[in-house]
Amino acid sequence: MTPPRSPEPPDHRRAHGPIRTLAIVVALVSLLVPVTATAGPAERTPTVTTVVTGLQGASGSTIGPDGALYVVEGAVGAITRIDRETGAAETWATGLPTAVAGIGGVVDVAFLDGVAHALVTLVGVDVDESSDTRVGLYRMEAVDEWTVLADLGAHAQANPPPDDLDVMVASGVHFALETWRGGFLVTDGHLNRLLSISAEGDVDGFLQLDNVVPTGLEARGNDVLVALAGPVPHDPADGRVVDVGHHDGAMREVARGAPLLVDVEFGRGHDLFGLAQGEFVPGTTPGFPPLPATGSLMVVRDGQFVDVVGPLDLPTSLEVVGGTAWIVTLTGTVLRVDDAAAPPGR
Repeated sequence: MTPPRSPEPPDHRRAHGPIRTLAIVVALVSLLVPVTATAGPAERTPTVTTVVTGLQGASGSTIGPDGALYVVEGAVGAITRIDRETGAAETWATGLPTAVAGIGGVVDVAFLDGVAHALVTLVGVDVDESSDTRVGLYRMEAVDEWTVLADLGAHAQANPPPDDLDVMVASGVHFALETWRGGFLVTDGHLNRLLSISAEGDVDGFLQLDNVVPTGLEARGNDVLVALAGPVPHDPADGRVVDVGHHDGAMREVARGAPLLVDVEFGRGHDLFGLAQGEFVPGTTPGFPPLPATGSLMVVRDGQFVDVVGPLDLPTSLEVVGGTAWIVTLTGTVLRVDDAAAPPGR
């Protein structure tokens, strides 16, 4: 999904008003855009293959315990399983809340102890007065049955952000879900916070951030990496990855320079990848997507993001297994990038 938007500082990216809210695309883009790989060393060049098309409201993804790729479809409240060996796709689970007018619903998925959990946002009374659907973390009970493990909307309303952060959606606009230390981490790009959730559903305010618009997550050991899109209009200089997982509570910058950063993933060895959604046009109506076909898969080199593959059309989620990257786009496409760890400067 497109990341949340935030109050406008001078000369930042995606400006418009003093609020931060998730800039999710209301209408899916049906045109598939040609993708090219930036040439790496002579012996290896990233290659891109379209694996799946036609997903509806695709956003978050994860690698399941069986090694398959699982992708959420917010428009239909479903999760699709994609075999990474054959590319075969099938609807794996249904029954999740759907997007309201194309926005929100189920936005991410993660597995804990083999059980699927789904993140649901922008539903209920904040966006539909007649709805009693709850914003939160849902646990799978059967292929078409889910229970609310953690009511994140109620937690947000009971724990409002600092007064200097203007709020438009009291329940928050949640973006990414990640397993961590026997529980979960969740980003809220509207209220600018990182939440931790226990396996039993207890919610804790892990970290309150300034106006930086947290989006994607990656956790490994003591490292908790958070992708920051930066305040509107999401200037590339504000597209950063920070590490917030160490005991001293300090936020350490890992890399910067990605236009509208929406995800971050460790690769093989010391490779760290970012997924940039692209260029936003200043003055465009808040909540609109960036320019089509301006996104890219990027890798960190000496603290800076470097393009690996592009242009990509509205990418939203990234998984990396070995030297292969899997990219989900809001246009309903899943791409496989082989030899992704062979960018310029390798």
